[in-house]
Amino acid sequence: MLSPTPLSLFCALILCLPLVIIVTITSPTTTIHGGSEHDPVSDFALAAKTHQRFSVKLSPLPPADDKSLLPAASRVNSRTPPGLPKKIAFLFLTVSPLPFAPLWELYFNKTPKNLFNVYVHADPTYPYKTPFSGVFAHRVIPSKPTLRYTPTLISAARRLLAHALLHDRSNHMFALLSASCIPIHSFNFTYETLTQSEKSFIEILNNEIGSYDRWAARGPDVMLPEVKLEDFRIGSQFWSLTRQHARVIVSDEKIWAKFNQPCLVWDTCYPEENYFPTLIYMRDPRNVVPCTLTHVDWNGSSNGHPRMYAASEVGPQLIVRLRNDKPRYDDAGINGSDPTLMRWRDLFLFARKFSPDSIRPLMSIASDVIFKD
Repeated sequence: MLSPTPLSLFCALILCLPLVIIVTITSPTTTIHGGSEHDPVSDFALAAKTHQRFSVKLSPLPPADDKSLLPAASRVNSRTPPGLPKKIAFLFLTVSPLPFAPLWELYFNKTPKNLFNVYVHADPTYPYKTPFSGVFAHRVIPSKPTLRYTPTLISAARRLLAHALLHDRSNHMFALLSASCIPIHSFNFTYETLTQSEKSFIEILNNEIGSYDRWAARGPDVMLPEVKLEDFRIGSQFWSLTRQHARVIVSDEKIWAKFNQPCLVWDTCYPEENYFPTLIYMRDPRNVVPCTLTHVDWNGSSNGHPRMYAASEVGPQLIVRLRNDKPRYDDAGINGSDPTLMRWRDLFLFARKFSPDSIRPLMSIASDVIFKD
């Protein structure tokens, strides 16, 4: 038998090399640990990492830090794929458990999974004793602490948008919700309303009382020159945005740098109610319907919080009244648009705030009232 020559050994090594590469790529390299019930932030990443073990074609996990996350999200395609159903991304921003999770479960019940996605930003400093479950299981994105009167609420919403953009290209509309929000129409009604619109629904109000105080809350000249007082707007924190406007928000650096400054006068500082309407007004005012689709009652508000409905107030009449109420539009319109032409067709889809103990009466009227349009 002839002894192998160096050349033959080298050729054999080359032939075996692809097999080595395949084994290396498909072998799991990350140890997956079960999420702690006190760490809801691990749920979303855990699901993605577990799935990654069985496929090498998935995109890498979204970056954990905002400096990498937001630029990555800003580079996604601005259009949803043709031929596939459009999806609604429901973005829940919460600092507590979700008291109305059972109602949302009914809302999504029997809804095809290819019509929606759910994402949750949960303040990790809260001691969550019960993990998120059902439709909210494994939907908590890597989250950071949030605090009122600070830009952290803006950061949380931008984080939600970024993850939704990176996660699924079919996400067409993005609706921001709080833990105290409930749906006041069926999923089908909401889906048709949002997916048939080519515009965002975001409240953009001009010449509001206290506008100057809010604009100057960080100092009389801090917002200049990027954000002039005449460009400053006020609006609800809760909006429904198109994919294009979601990309505008995650890609913004210039306006965000101004709103990311600490306020010197904290009781006039509501960054999340100013940043989004100001940015959209400055960037693309023509492609919005200037109202929010989340109903709120500011009559009897306290300490900057709107009225909270007690369990004793919840009933069919309340739901009908919320549905029949009309959104508020900026009296001046947006770039010459006539808001009176839009009032007849824009209906509230969600409502807040409801006390946690309202869940019982809400569940009792869910099928016969709330989800019957």
